[in-house]
Amino acid sequence: MTRPPSARPTEPGAASDWVFDALGTQWAITVPEPLPASAVEAVEAELDRIDVTWSRFRDDSLVAHASREAGTYPLAASDQPLIDWYRRLYDATGGAFSPFVGQTLADAGYGPGYSLNPAESVTPVPAWDDVLTGYRGALEVVAPTMIDVGAAGKGFAVDRVARIVAEYTDTFIVDGSGDMVVSERTTPVRIALEHPADPMQAIGVVELATGAICASAVTRRSWADWHHVVDPRTSRPTVDVVATWVVAASTMIADGLATALFFTPADELHDRLGIDFRFVTIFADGTADYSPWPGLELFS
Repeated sequence: MTRPPSARPTEPGAASDWVFDALGTQWAITVPEPLPASAVEAVEAELDRIDVTWSRFRDDSLVAHASREAGTYPLAASDQPLIDWYRRLYDATGGAFSPFVGQTLADAGYGPGYSLNPAESVTPVPAWDDVLTGYRGALEVVAPTMIDVGAAGKGFAVDRVARIVAEYTDTFIVDGSGDMVVSERTTPVRIALEHPADPMQAIGVVELATGAICASAVTRRSWADWHHVVDPRTSRPTVDVVATWVVAASTMIADGLATALFFTPADELHDRLGIDFRFVTIFADGTADYSPWPGLELFS
């Protein structure tokens, strides 16, 4: 829901875009000069590692094994912030932001086979402590469950890639299909906020001189009477919010908050998490809530 930058930074040197597919979506990395082979290899290796750990769409991943068998699954130190962030958001939303919606989504047709054919009934979303009793250094899975980190996982992956790219250049944009991080610069990047009902239109623009922006919308992955944002309390798709955008210090933070806003108002998230972020929320009735800031323009 956040389009790639509509205007590139105007710093000296021609921008170079590396466009590729990974984690089931298209990526673009914009840098002043092409990245060396060592950087390309490091990015590809890290995205492959994330995929084989967290993808619920492949049967050899860590989460696929955890969906079939209880046990202790070692967690890479680099991935600890992701599961920690999930727990914080789980608590801040009263359990509404959950990594255990995977089986519910699969039953609804959004699984490895992409049948998009909902079953007559779906598996209820379990409570965190009923299936995962530990997550420090390892996932202690006490009941087989399909973990889904899609609500913050792509943002996490963008941050991991940006960390690698930053070893080679100070100026970059890492864009994981709209979830993006922008390195600090003097000329802001101008980003269009895609209209939730019409991908050819924008509801506004934002200028970003540094930081991350992520979005979520029910129209991007929808089928039958389902979409991908599931409320664990009902095991059904959410209905009140249709689109959100969040600007924060990291893409993982922004990505998670963009989904959390479907369940919990921004002021409550601010109070419970103590994290500074800016947001736009579009509701199903056509109204909007947002935090005004320089560089944000919403069209009437």
